[in-house]
Amino acid sequence: MQRLIRSAVTLVVVIAVVFGLLRQMPIEGYFNNYDKMTPTQIRVGLERHGLNRPYLRALMSFLGNLLKGDLGVSNRYRVGYPINSLIAQKMPISMSIGILALITALALGLPLGVLMARSAISAKRFKAADKAGSAFIAIVESIPFAVYCLFIQIYGTELIRKYIYLPMLFSKENIATWFLPVFSLSLANMAMYAMWMRRYMIDEYSREYTRLARAKGVSEAAISTKHVFRNAIVPLSQYLPTSLVVTLMGSLYVESRYSIPGMGGLLVDSIKRQDNTLVLALVVVYTALSIAGVFIGDIAMAVLDPRIRLTRSQEAR
Repeated sequence: MQRLIRSAVTLVVVIAVVFGLLRQMPIEGYFNNYDKMTPTQIRVGLERHGLNRPYLRALMSFLGNLLKGDLGVSNRYRVGYPINSLIAQKMPISMSIGILALITALALGLPLGVLMARSAISAKRFKAADKAGSAFIAIVESIPFAVYCLFIQIYGTELIRKYIYLPMLFSKENIATWFLPVFSLSLANMAMYAMWMRRYMIDEYSREYTRLARAKGVSEAAISTKHVFRNAIVPLSQYLPTSLVVTLMGSLYVESRYSIPGMGGLLVDSIKRQDNTLVLALVVVYTALSIAGVFIGDIAMAVLDPRIRLTRSQEAR
């Protein structure tokens, strides 16, 4: 319950700050044809948007509508169109790409981390897998997200033109056009999962129970999969909220690069067109998704390790 209250308070604070900042923006962002409007039309429009009311009254009115599920209407992106309907059209695409990116990061990052950990503790001198994996992590972590996404798009699309003959622009119906956006979004999380899985597995390999298992003749493969990996995955689950936030923020850039008709492109367009009402609604949605990611991380830790309880006396985070 305390986590719910803290999350609700966080959401309200973010809404209050963004709501206040947008009220300081030029009022043109609330009208489509501001230059052609009469003073009376402007006054009526300001009253309709609550801009003539005191800040607290306007904020409470917005929060009341939000609780009813009403995010208002677009003023400039698509004049008079309900924002709920806009989000309903765009969100499935963004969620599909984001979920695929997270699955890809888990499917490739975790095995890479396991391989790096086993290579690091091996008796071999060169430890090729660990060095190669460390180089990959260093490259992804050191190069800005926008730079390597642009690199992937330029050379990835050239490769596609040469060998696969696919259209470059994103298409919902053509699943092959999802590959480059999903791969671009997954790289940062892939490197993070590999880095932390390697660290936690090496920590687990140094514990007493692994030495005892070796003394009993248990194979290294069994120790890695049945004991070390299962214990290392529990603390790793706390990074799930970070993964979600990284994916959400990355989608803003990736969707605009590949002309994906999703939430990221919608937010960028609404900012360019100064559609303040739509910007505020999208900030609310992104903030709510980020907070939901924290809950998912907490639940994942509790599911993976039954000893963890999400109670006040045993909070781990």
